Amino acid sequence: MCGIFAYLNYNITRERRYILEVLFNGLRRLEYRGYDSAGISIDADLLPEASSKFRPPPLVFRQEGKIEKLVTNVYQEVHAVDLDLAQNFLIHAGIAHTRWATHGLPSEKNSHPQSSGSGHEFLVVHNGIITNYVVLKETLLRHGYQFESDTDTEVIPKLAKFVYDRLSENTTFNGEVPAETQEVTFRQVVMEVMRQLEGAYALIFKSSHFPNELVACKCGSPLLLGVKDAEEPETKMDQFINRDVLHDRRQGRSKEYFLASDASAVVEHTKTVMVIEDHEVVHIKDGNVSIFKFDTAKARKTGGLPRPASVQRALSILEMEVEQIKKGKYDHFMQKEIHEQPDSLTTTMRGRLTRGRESKMKTVVLGGLKDHLRTIRRSRRIIFIGCGTSYNAALAARPIIEELSGVPVTMELASDLVDRQGPIYREDTAVFVSQSGETADTLQALEYAKSNGALCVGITNTVGSAIARGTHCGVHINAGCEIGVASTKAYTSQIAVMTMVALALGDDSISCRVRREAIIDDLFDLPSKVKEVLKLDTEMKELAKLLMEEQSLLIFGRGYNYATALEGALKVKEVALMHSEGILAGEMKHGPLALVDETLPIIVIATCDATFSKQQSVIQQLQARKGRLIVMCTKGDALSSCSSGACRFIEVPPVQDCLQPIINIIPLQLLAYHLTVLRGYNVDQPRNLAKSVTTQ
Repeated sequence: MCGIFAYLNYNITRERRYILEVLFNGLRRLEYRGYDSAGISIDADLLPEASSKFRPPPLVFRQEGKIEKLVTNVYQEVHAVDLDLAQNFLIHAGIAHTRWATHGLPSEKNSHPQSSGSGHEFLVVHNGIITNYVVLKETLLRHGYQFESDTDTEVIPKLAKFVYDRLSENTTFNGEVPAETQEVTFRQVVMEVMRQLEGAYALIFKSSHFPNELVACKCGSPLLLGVKDAEEPETKMDQFINRDVLHDRRQGRSKEYFLASDASAVVEHTKTVMVIEDHEVVHIKDGNVSIFKFDTAKARKTGGLPRPASVQRALSILEMEVEQIKKGKYDHFMQKEIHEQPDSLTTTMRGRLTRGRESKMKTVVLGGLKDHLRTIRRSRRIIFIGCGTSYNAALAARPIIEELSGVPVTMELASDLVDRQGPIYREDTAVFVSQSGETADTLQALEYAKSNGALCVGITNTVGSAIARGTHCGVHINAGCEIGVASTKAYTSQIAVMTMVALALGDDSISCRVRREAIIDDLFDLPSKVKEVLKLDTEMKELAKLLMEEQSLLIFGRGYNYATALEGALKVKEVALMHSEGILAGEMKHGPLALVDETLPIIVIATCDATFSKQQSVIQQLQARKGRLIVMCTKGDALSSCSSGACRFIEVPPVQDCLQPIINIIPLQLLAYHLTVLRGYNVDQPRNLAKSVTTQ
């Protein structure tokens, strides 16, 4: 996964220095999406004798390492060549990229923008993966093109040059012969390139043949367009995108356009945005925006090539504040997002729970599911599909959904389901859980489930994401922007949402009424309980000091808290880079017990639920083998949990058993955070990981 960003100013004077800083800041906002290399491209100075059609090649700066290393390198190069930072541009198009390596090691040659050749006739920044790049590369090699990088992306700008040259020469390409009088357009070139690409991608093109223009397109990877009218307040929504251009009442107005793979890079400039949909091509030229989309359905019916059709799109207002993308009083985004969980849970539940004086007024309203609840209740089974933290959240919610709905629930890791082509039937309901809504394996599983006729439900944190658009119905988590790579507040909000789904499914059952009302009461109290457990921050920091030199950590859980054990171990390993393993306590005697000795730290989750007495037995067996025990228990149960007094305790407030995983994970999130800081690692940018994996 990578971050892509572009900035185009039209009819508004901007210095080169300002343009550079906009591009750099865009990359800084996207650095959580990739931080092993970065690059930008801007225009060179236009020579006085040069015509508008023949310009010097654009400037390209690429650097291995993090964004600040690129910034330093750019200003050093600018100074070395005496490039005028005060040069004014009435119109200028710049592109930028921050990389998470998939094809080729982090290096300058593998950084983006990738180029068509020495003259930089076409430049591309790319998020995603091109699955047929080997075939395309072989074809281009036969036509004399030379490749410099190890990336899959490099085929794209070279293919663009190949297409442009063929169209300019008036030769047949894909069965089409351009009219002699017809000028080749930037959009036409990109559309021809798109026809050849397979895989997932979001692309932004810049070309010396089409100065002051940008073309963007996407298929399976996130991309949005931000629009800022310098002459109108942000709140005036009298602009709209129609079949050809971005219209307002007067043409030629001063505008700024932003393209980004995430709203966090746009919100500080404008809240007026449009989420670009799959197979759409966005062309920015002369202050206007043209949007075209391939009619792939018609192409499949006719057996021909997909033909572009102009489309009408509406702008919307981002529900995000600039403060959400800043650390505020916190040292790291992960720390901030852990402490934001009372607010994120409140927002997640707002408007969805009602509780009056009469017990009959305790209800759950999920507008995105209300028309499909009857179908889900009648399902043969409910299949939860996700990856990593999202899978763990679904696992935590599985017992309550089975209990209240009476429908069998199965769990699937998205990659494994796709790999083995597991059976899915029309009578199934498939629930896809993803923080970003763009996870590649989960998207593949979604297409597979849809092809088999299952009802597909999305649970995501991103409005307008691919999963949100591709499912039949769903629920928006509404946890707010999450920038730290290690998911925290999205995880707890996912469990809260899936618990509410269980309550909605059990709404027609009289026998479950008392149980449902007790859960609803505790949901209302949940944010205050989370605030209470966050007071363990200092205690978890002290525990981290005791564990920071350890090599391994085991976490035992069962029932609702098997997921807590898995998620806690995942947090420790992904940010603290310490081996940790979540283990189902019922399997302890079937192998894991062999690891126990007086040196191995073990966390046992033994809060009050149906498995409490079994966890007491686990603790006794671990003590008998001199295990170094840390017991998580509900307040008041510490003495009964560890008879010898040799245990260290983490006491948490009690809630309904199905909500206890939300409370129990927070001390483990804090532990992982403090371990990481104490061990000297970057908690927001863990090694080899990025925020949401949108490539396979």
